[in-house]
Amino acid sequence: MSLEATLPKTGNSAGNQERSHVPPVFVPPIFVSGVWRSGSTLAYLLLNQHPDIRLLYETDLPALWPMFRVPWGRKTWVDKWEYWNSSVSRHDLDPARLASVTSLAEAFELAGRDYAAQRGKTRWGCKSPSYYDRLHDMAREFPGARFVVVWRDPEEICRSAIKAASTGSSGLWFAKLGTNRKSVLASETLKKQVGKLLRMGASVHEIHYRDLVGDPASTMRGVCEFLEVPFTPAVTVLNTTDRSAVFQGAHHTLARGGDIDSSEDRHDALPPDLANKIERYRAFWKAENGDRWLLSQRFSETSATKAGLWERATDRLLFKALHAWDLTPRILFSMLPLSVWQRYRGLKYKDAQWMHHQLTTKQTTLRGNPDNMPAASPSAIRKAPGLNH
Repeated sequence: MSLEATLPKTGNSAGNQERSHVPPVFVPPIFVSGVWRSGSTLAYLLLNQHPDIRLLYETDLPALWPMFRVPWGRKTWVDKWEYWNSSVSRHDLDPARLASVTSLAEAFELAGRDYAAQRGKTRWGCKSPSYYDRLHDMAREFPGARFVVVWRDPEEICRSAIKAASTGSSGLWFAKLGTNRKSVLASETLKKQVGKLLRMGASVHEIHYRDLVGDPASTMRGVCEFLEVPFTPAVTVLNTTDRSAVFQGAHHTLARGGDIDSSEDRHDALPPDLANKIERYRAFWKAENGDRWLLSQRFSETSATKAGLWERATDRLLFKALHAWDLTPRILFSMLPLSVWQRYRGLKYKDAQWMHHQLTTKQTTLRGNPDNMPAASPSAIRKAPGLNH
């Protein structure tokens, strides 16, 4: 039996689903991920134009899993999720309806189903680069999930990340120390996660950024076949896509455009040491994986020196340290009371809702500002030390 035969008809509203006493039909979630600046947002925008599919945008709820492991976290998880990155308001979700769930899987599925149902769609899921290191955990949490993984040359990723870092407050995450080095090694982590998915029998479809921008019709036809939904030309263009949940900020300029725009021909020079490191890792990955890995499959044969054991070992240690530094705020945020983070942001940015103002123009679903902090002036926002949670 095909997947389509197990799915309910499209066009049912959330209200109709609530009035029905029939248990919801199982709908496998769709997760789109890749290293940051790899083109996963483009894949998300195209998929959301399909009449059956509507994915959440960078909710990062699975990355906040500790919230559901402690009693006080489960009680306040909706407000904390909203305060993390405005996911509830960005997706026009009803916080009262979400508050009744207590587990990560139940919460994520309810949010995803409700968001899809807003447009009469049935296929739900989420796109986020934050999942690149935990796809295996998500597959265990959501059996039957479909994973679409986007690969991109680390040279292009680093060039895009450097450009994003220069866009002001919205791109401060990319300006953090070590981001370029981390951007090179993250592809290895994603490769290991994909390997784990395949070994456990999960459904994985891998695409390359150059194919997505160079031949969107063939690439998206393959994605539709993988997801077992009819192919439609709507998933190959951006002229009617819904961007309401996408973050504000200059580094999302291309995501708000109407064309599938490749930056491949914008060859801004990378720092020589970074360019040389990428070349050594390309040579190493090509020698180790050949055409078995979609990323190294696109590397040309080279006589460049391969990254040696010492370089790879020291880079891996640095990557683990930087990765741990990224994970720490998520864990602390999940475990500590919301009031602690409201006070922290209020002191740091002079505005407890500063993060929300950076991400969306929609009204937050939080009930007021408990800290009664005045809104920050534009000059205060420009001077803010970093876009850290």
